[in-house]
Amino acid sequence: MGGFPLNLRRLLIAALGISLSGLACAGAYGQKHVHVTKAKSKKAEKSADTSQSAEPDKVLYNRAMESMKKSKYTEARLDLQTLINTYPDSEYLAKAKLATADSYYKEGGTSNLTQSVEEYKNFIVFFPFLDEAAYAQMQVGMAHYRMMEKADRDNSQAESAEDEFRTFLLKYPQSPLVPKAEQYLRNVQEVLADGEFRIARFYYTKSDYRASGARLVELSERYPLYSQGDLALSMLGNIYMRAKQASKNEDDKNHWGDLAGQCYSQIIKDYPLSKLVPEAKAKLASMGMPVPKGDPAAIERMQKQQMYEKQHHPNVVMKVPMGMIQTSPDISVAAQSGQPNLNPPDDTVSATEVLNQGAAGPTFSISARNISSGGDSTSTDTESVDTSSDTESTTAGAQIIAAPTTAAPVPDSEAPAPAATPAPSSAPEANAAPSPEPSAAAGNQPAPPAPASQAAATPAAGNSQSSSQSASQKSDPKAESSSKKKKGLHKLIP
Repeated sequence: MGGFPLNLRRLLIAALGISLSGLACAGAYGQKHVHVTKAKSKKAEKSADTSQSAEPDKVLYNRAMESMKKSKYTEARLDLQTLINTYPDSEYLAKAKLATADSYYKEGGTSNLTQSVEEYKNFIVFFPFLDEAAYAQMQVGMAHYRMMEKADRDNSQAESAEDEFRTFLLKYPQSPLVPKAEQYLRNVQEVLADGEFRIARFYYTKSDYRASGARLVELSERYPLYSQGDLALSMLGNIYMRAKQASKNEDDKNHWGDLAGQCYSQIIKDYPLSKLVPEAKAKLASMGMPVPKGDPAAIERMQKQQMYEKQHHPNVVMKVPMGMIQTSPDISVAAQSGQPNLNPPDDTVSATEVLNQGAAGPTFSISARNISSGGDSTSTDTESVDTSSDTESTTAGAQIIAAPTTAAPVPDSEAPAPAATPAPSSAPEANAAPSPEPSAAAGNQPAPPAPASQAAATPAAGNSQSSSQSASQKSDPKAESSSKKKKGLHKLIP
């Protein structure tokens, strides 16, 4: 460098220093950047390894929940099933089973809703003491509720929904879902009652009053919150008035008149704001019967219902065409208040017995009946004589006699079979109808005979065991069923 001028040497030395300092800075920045990248990657790998190795069941459950949020129900069920099969002792096992049922329910469709019912019931079986069991039972009823059809179509899903909601209310009375379950039950019972009323009205217009009366008796007892319950009671009262006009016996006239008066009185008490109340009062006054007052609770219930209908008044112009298109039932007129019926359904009222001599009408005492027994026809003699709550079974159509003095229990506990005195001398009826004095204590036998001459001979109390023994000793059921007639009764008497 000795041959270069002084100025040139200085320039070369300065340029070389600048380049060396730049290289040093670049090397330092690269080293720092490499260290930061490596630290971030190590931290991410560590977190990923921890989540996958420590709690794989939680990872599967969270991934399934994310899939359900995106409506990917099949993928969600695959992850949940993997969790259930791989980790049977996981803390997420119950949640996974419930989420599987929820995935079928949310996906919808008849097949998926049916599968959700099975999954929810399996959850209740495996985890009956968890708080989520009440939710599962509610969802079972909701699945049937979503599959429910119109009132004039198949009512099997509506009946299943009624059973499931009733089970929920009886099994989980402290659940916060009780108000919703009660309202859904009122909606379901509105649909079922409307189906029964349509059939009863059809028979009524065809003058088949026996078939119509059987439907109306069951409707009036089972569904007191039905929106057209007042009209059903009015039709039933008119049927009893027709039976009164056709009767020739004075006792029968009084009997049918009493039943008609009960129907008209019930309209005034249970439906005090109905348009049929003035007509019911006029009919009671014409028959010389007392006119009752409206129940304050019923007045409050009907006022709330009228306010609800005003606030949710449907468009009448669009209601008819939309009703023809939609497959779901119309529940716009269902009751919004009142205690729904929690009693299980009894046997259907027989149309052949509803207008027979001495046949009993509706009991109008559903709330006072025993829920556990449910009006079973296998009750004892004392219960069937002293109470009138079992009129829905096939043997109950003629259990309660108009005049108490003519009611005859089953023969004495001392007598093994029909050891009874001869029947009264009244001639058999022309239409071969059953005798107006059938026994009210038949157990589960179809109305065994009971002569009227022993009406006051044997007390009703204490004969439950003896009557069941005497009923079991009858060997010929045909002879027993024919004993409803006068001729069959003479055949059984030695």
